[in-house]
Parts: sequence; C-alpha cells; structure tokens
Amino acid sequence: MKTAHYARVLFAGPDLNQGSFAELLRRQLVERLGAAVLDALCDTGAGHDELWARLRNCLAAGELPLLLVDLDPLGGSQQLDWLRDQLKSLAGTQAERVFVCSGDAEDVPALAALIQQPERHLDCLQVPQLPAAHAWSCIPPHHYRVLLCNGPRCTRRGALPLWKMLREQLKAAGKLECAGGVHLTRTQCQFPCDQGPTLSVYPSGAWYRVSSEADVRRLVQEQFVEGREVAELIMRQA
Repeated sequence: MKTAHYARVLFAGPDLNQGSFAELLRRQLVERLGAAVLDALCDTGAGHDELWARLRNCLAAGELPLLLVDLDPLGGSQQLDWLRDQLKSLAGTQAERVFVCSGDAEDVPALAALIQQPERHLDCLQVPQLPAAHAWSCIPPHHYRVLLCNGPRCTRRGALPLWKMLREQLKAAGKLECAGGVHLTRTQCQFPCDQGPTLSVYPSGAWYRVSSEADVRRLVQEQFVEGREVAELIMRQA
C-alpha cells in the first residue's frame, strides 16, 4: 500500500495470515486503510524469509521511500534495532530511504495514524551498534520458564492481548528475563484447548488457564513475585 509519505508500506508480525486475530485485524485494517493493505502484510510467525523476499522485491522495483511497521507484540527496542540493521544491509545505498517503526496491532486507529507521522519513524542509517555477541545467543537468566500457547483455539479465546499484558506486568514487577525471574516462550498448540488460554510453568510443571486481565495480575503477583501456585487457575484433568 501507499501513503502520502511512502511509496510502499509493509506490516510484519506473527499471526497475520490465519486465525481469529488475523481475521479481525485484517477487517479493521481494510476499513481504515483500504483493501490494498492486505497485500502489505508479512507473517513472521515461521520466520522472516518472506519479509526479506518482499523487501528485496520492493527495493528492486524502486518502491521508495519504504516504511516497515513491526507488529510483533513481544518485540522491543533490541528487535527494532535488529530490523533496522537487517534493512540497512538489504538496502545498501538506498538505506536512507527505508524507515521502520513499531505499532500496536490491537489499536488499528492508532496504527493508521502512526504511518502518517514520519517524525515517529526511524531511519536505517544511524543504527545503534549491535553487540558482537547478542543477548539472544545466550541462555537468559531466569528461574521460571513459561510456555505461552499461541495455538488457534487459545488465540480465539483472547490469548494474544493477555500474553502482551503478562509481559508488561512481569516487566513492571521486575521479573522479566532476569535472575529469579521469568523467561517467556510462545508455542503452538499445547492442549487442552477447551480450558485455554493455556500457559505452563516450569520447573513446577503447573498448567494454568488464564482467561482475563485479573488472572494475569494474580498470576504475576502470586506465582512469580510471591512464589506460590495459584490453585484456582491451575487446570485439572477432565
């Protein structure tokens, strides 16, 4: 798709092609931005190869300036700088005409406004120096390993915004990816779907049903801050 500022705008993130989240997002994007936006979505759930190919095609066709909007709900500053670095390498001498920003797929009106505000977009020239040994190449410090189900049925039950809130609550509590804290990993279907959204916690092996924002807050406080299981949220065998 095109805007007043860009010859091409692409959106990249997980779960953009299939599932209830994708269906709702696509409908809202079309209402706000027109049907052409559907050709601008790149699902990165299985990796970034499709995105890199799309970007190469855009560069070869001279579709510049170009904006890439990162929609990964679990992304952050390091991921954004990584994307900028990758785009700088792909674009070469055209890097000055390639831009990146991070958007919230849960707020389509704000997303539509964001792509019209070039002052909020980052270029791919002055990218912060990335370390030779990336933090993501090491096992992160943690005590709890939490597996978040991103299967289709948990997604239909509202898993994605709950997982985003979980990350935010853990960060606010000082328990995200640190010594004594929590390392989050998204998975495909874990089962049991009918009790989801599902997350499992290790080393205890407890399986939780987390179905509301109140459940998220309680899980963070009791399980990860106070260190005790939340009995009312633990799944039971049918």
